[in-house]
Amino acid sequence: MTAVKLRFQHEHILLDPSGALIWPRMSLMAVADLHLEKGSACARRGHLVPPWDSQTTLARVGCVAAQYRPQIILAAGDSFHDRDAAARLAPEDRAGLAALANSARLIWVSGNHDPEPPYNLPGQCVAEFAAGPFTFRHQSQAGAQGEIFGHFHPKARIATRAGEITRPCFLADPARIMLPSFGAYTGGLDIRNPAIAALYPGGAEAFLLGRTQLFRFAVPPPPAEQAAAHPKPQ
Repeated sequence: MTAVKLRFQHEHILLDPSGALIWPRMSLMAVADLHLEKGSACARRGHLVPPWDSQTTLARVGCVAAQYRPQIILAAGDSFHDRDAAARLAPEDRAGLAALANSARLIWVSGNHDPEPPYNLPGQCVAEFAAGPFTFRHQSQAGAQGEIFGHFHPKARIATRAGEITRPCFLADPARIMLPSFGAYTGGLDIRNPAIAALYPGGAEAFLLGRTQLFRFAVPPPPAEQAAAHPKPQ
C-alpha cells in the first residue's frame, strides 16, 4: 500500500489506504470508529448478519500495526458499538487485543457509543489525547486547531471509467483531519452532508480509500447559506 504524506500543523503524517493515520515522530497509529461487536448488537435486534466483524476489524488493525510497528495505537472513539460490547467479545478477540497491547501502548478515546471504559480489557481510557500540536478526540469541537477525530464515518463519490464509486475517505484542512471509519460493519455519511460540510467552511481535501492507494481531490466550500444554517457542532 502507498500512504500519502501530509504536512499538518507543521508535522509530517501519513494517511494510509487502510484508513489509519500514522504520526511517525510520535510512532503513533490512530484509527476511528471500530464499532466492535456491532454484529452481535444487530443479532440482538433480530438482524441476521455474520458474527465476525470484531475478528475482521481487529485483524485489520493488527495488519497495519505490523506494517508500521507503532509505539502507540490510539482508537479515536466508538471503538465498541454499545456499552456492553466489550463483554461480548469472543476469547480469541480478547486475545488479539491483548497482543496489540503487548506490542504498543493502547489508548481508548471515549465516544458517544462507548462513553465508559471497556470492560476488563487492556489499555488506557481517556476523554481525549493531546500530544504536540494535535488533539485526538471523537467529535470535533468548534474553533479547534490541530484536532484529529472520527464520528462521522466520512465517505465520498468519484467518477471513474467504470462508473461512479463511493468509498470511505479522510477529510482535511489546515485545522482538522476527519478519520474514516475503520470498522468492518460501519456505514458512512457523504462529505457533502451539511453536518460534515459545516466543519469545513473554507473547503477541504478528501483522500478516498483505494485498495492500495489514496485518491486525493479538492472539496469546494459549502454554500454560504448551508454553512449558516448548520453551525459547527459543539
